[in-house]
Order: sequence, then structure tokens, then C-alpha cells
Amino acid sequence: MKSNQERFPQYFVAVAGNIGVGKSSLTELLARELSWEPFIEPHADNPYLADFYTDMQRWSFHSQVFFLSRRLQHHRQLIDFPGSVVQDRTVYEDAEIFAANLCRQRQMSQRDFATYCDLYDGVCAFLPPPDLVIYLKASVGALAERINQRGRFYERQISIDYLSQLNELYEEWVANWSRCPIMVVNTDPLDFVHRPKDLQYVLDQVRTYLTLP
Repeated sequence: MKSNQERFPQYFVAVAGNIGVGKSSLTELLARELSWEPFIEPHADNPYLADFYTDMQRWSFHSQVFFLSRRLQHHRQLIDFPGSVVQDRTVYEDAEIFAANLCRQRQMSQRDFATYCDLYDGVCAFLPPPDLVIYLKASVGALAERINQRGRFYERQISIDYLSQLNELYEEWVANWSRCPIMVVNTDPLDFVHRPKDLQYVLDQVRTYLTLP
């Protein structure tokens, strides 16, 4: 979404990062502060998620296809939305981080992964990239603590090794990202939910990247 001189500037910002890093919170806070529309990750209504965390090998393909379909729906909605938007997690992460990791760890078969990638590649070519990706990074210890604090029952089985594997993939992903500008925020020392100065720090960076007033 680029500036539309006949109406008003529109911006598409996506918040990326590992499980528990604070994507949903920052998405809602940015939307509130900038008067934009938030598009939140559909975690609670995924009918496969609890089963996935119990038996990843059996339910990985089902869960990832669900997330991909919802992310594509969100992409369509935000493209049509007559204003600026903030998206919680990108469609790119679903394929290039989570599905790739499941295949790498043999929790998704090569056949299922190839089918998933065919679907992803087929639609991704038609999707306009964000104007900015905000990548929230955190140490594995910080992620585990935040996941424990929010207490979602279906996340209790997430292992430290799994979070570490995702962190490694995220670092590779960020290093090779070229679709749009990317803003990296180390969240370990930050608490943008409870400390206004930390939220202001992120807001100031967003305004700089997008040349907002």
C-alpha cells in the first residue's frame, strides 16, 4: 500500500517475531497510537493448534495450512482496507520460518512441505509486500518467561529447543530479507506494554522509517 494522493497516505506495517515476543501487544499499541487498524494473528481459533502442540508430526501440515489461509484472508482484507494497517505476523513467516522448521525437524514430511510451498509460492507472487516489517527479537529465556506468564494451555508443551530453532531461522530470515525495509528491535530490555518510554522508543523508530510526522 503506497501513498494515494487522491485520498490520504496508506501504510502497511507488519510485526514479525518468535512465539511470545510480544507481536500482538505491539500491534495493538501501534494501532492505538497511530489510529491505524490492527490485524491480529488468529491463534485462538485455530482448531488444530492444541493437537499440534501435543503431536506436531501428525498435525503440522493441517495447522500450517490453516494459518496460511487465514494470513491470506488478512492480506486481502488489509489491501482492501481504506486506511493504514498493522499486521500481527506475516504470511512470509508461516512458510519460511515455521513450516520450514517443521520440515527441517522432520515434524512435517517432505511431501507435505512441497505441497505447502507450492501453495505459498503460487499466491505469494501476487501479494504486495509491507511498507515496513518490524522484527521483534528476544533471547530464548525471555521468550520462555513471557510464554509462561501469558499461560495459554496449548503452549505448555513448547520446548526451549523449539524456540531456539525458530530463533536461528529468524536470524537467517532477517539477514536475507529484501522485500521491504526491516526494523529490528531487541525486546529483551524493553517492556512497551507497561513502560511508556519503551513504546515511545519503538514509535519514534517507526516514524523515522516511514517518514511520519
